[in-house]
This record gives sequence, C-alpha cells and structure tokens, in this order.
Amino acid sequence: MSNILHLLEPSETIEQLNECFFPPYITLAHLFNAPKGWGIKTRTLTQYQLQYVLEGKAEYQIEDKSITTKKGDLVYHSPNVHHSVNTVGDEPYICISIVFHFGSSQLPMEKLIGESRYIGNFIEHPIENKLSQLITYYHQPGPQNQIKCQGLLLQLIYDLLQWNQEQSQTKVQEKTKAKMVLIRNYIANNFNKNIQHKDLEEVSGLTRNYIIVKFRKAFGMTPFEYMTLVRIEKAKELAIQTNLSISEISRVIGYTDVHTFGRMFKNKTGASLSQFCSSLVTD
Repeated sequence: MSNILHLLEPSETIEQLNECFFPPYITLAHLFNAPKGWGIKTRTLTQYQLQYVLEGKAEYQIEDKSITTKKGDLVYHSPNVHHSVNTVGDEPYICISIVFHFGSSQLPMEKLIGESRYIGNFIEHPIENKLSQLITYYHQPGPQNQIKCQGLLLQLIYDLLQWNQEQSQTKVQEKTKAKMVLIRNYIANNFNKNIQHKDLEEVSGLTRNYIIVKFRKAFGMTPFEYMTLVRIEKAKELAIQTNLSISEISRVIGYTDVHTFGRMFKNKTGASLSQFCSSLVTD
C-alpha cells in the first residue's frame, strides 16, 4: 500500500485499498522508532489516528491541550484537529501508529471513547496485545490478514468504548462517594440541630431517595441512623467527661425532650444513660 494514504482524504484512499472491501479502512499501521530530536510540526489529518507509546516519552500538543505521554499511554486524533508531536530530551520514543477512516460512513468516536484525546494507560492490558497483533497482520499479504486487521480494529474500538464507560462510571461513583462524605461531615458537625432531608438535599444537590440509597451503600446506614449514632457517642462522651445532668446532655445533643432521648438511647444501646455510666469502672 502507498505510504501516503494516511495523508489523503478518505475518498481518495478507497480505490487504492485493493484488499479492503468494507470499513474500517486502515491506511497506516506501523511500529515507529523515532530518531533523536524527532518531531511532527502542527498538522491535521482527515482521518482518525491512534498512537500507542511502547517505550519512552513524547510531548503531544492537540489543539490547546498538552499531553506528555509515557509507556503504555494511548492517544487519538480526530479528523481536522490540529496536533503536533515531539520527543522529550534524550528519551527514546517508540510507538504504534494506526490511521483509519470509515469511508462515507461516520462513526462518532468522541461519543464512543470520550472527548479527551488521552484515552488511558494500557500496559499489560488486552488492548496493548490487540494493537501489536494488528501491526503484525497489517504487514502480511492477503485479504484474510487485512480482514483480521479490520476485525481487530473494531474490537479495539469496542474495548475502548467499554473502557470509557467503566472510567465514566468510576468517576460518577467517586463523585457520589465524595457527596456522601460531605453529608456525613455535615451531620457530624451539626448533629445537635434539627436536620431535615431538605438540608441534606441543599448540602449535596441530590434528591432525598438518592441520598438514602447511596449513603446506606457507602456507610451501611441511613443519614439519620448515622446522626443517631453520633448523638449516642456524644452523649456517652459528655456523661463521662462532664458533670452535666441527663436532661442537660439531651439538650446539648439536640433533644428538647429528655424522655424522647432516654427512649432512643435505651432502644439503641440496650441500657439507659445512667446505667451506662454506672457500669463504668475506673481504677
């Protein structure tokens, strides 16, 4: 195949791809060992490009974003997006580069694998092995090897779609966990106040039912079960460290009625606060 196909418009390449009968059309797939001081000045391609770092480092400038890549990193370029690549100092740079398009068909790559040009690090990941396999088959003659290449590329796109979804789910989970910690801290700092569900909604920006479900998943109890736990522990602390009466302790921790506090404490601990205090032994 011509070594300039990856620089052409997609429509200009199809007639020259004699062994490609359907998309995706691969116009370049090679292993590149960059000489010292190598670089590509700012350019645009009309096709998609995946670049995977096997060894060393390289500095990518993609539009207004700078990315310093290392071993195992995978980046991609969309059609008509300005980008440049430069080696870093005396660092080696060996990469796999794959350029492809879908002919007249359009595949929304950004929606599938994300808008970030840096996809992720895939050292010892199956994606790394598939990239290497694709390079091997690409340089072997015969339509069967070309079809293998196209199949591997489709598998790669699918794997990257799965990867992107997993990363997105992880980010959502991390963000949700952070919100639950925010709610927990709010309760811990305001346990003596008459906290309502609407207060937790305002603090977190989440709905009541969502908070209850996620808080229980994160900490094994509902927000108000946690508040009760905090109040019990604070009551024990005050009973041990101060001379406050039980009615005074109940007010300090947020109960206006000492009897309500007493029933809650005994129901949760199996003993009254006075029984708890009398059970303590001090040497």
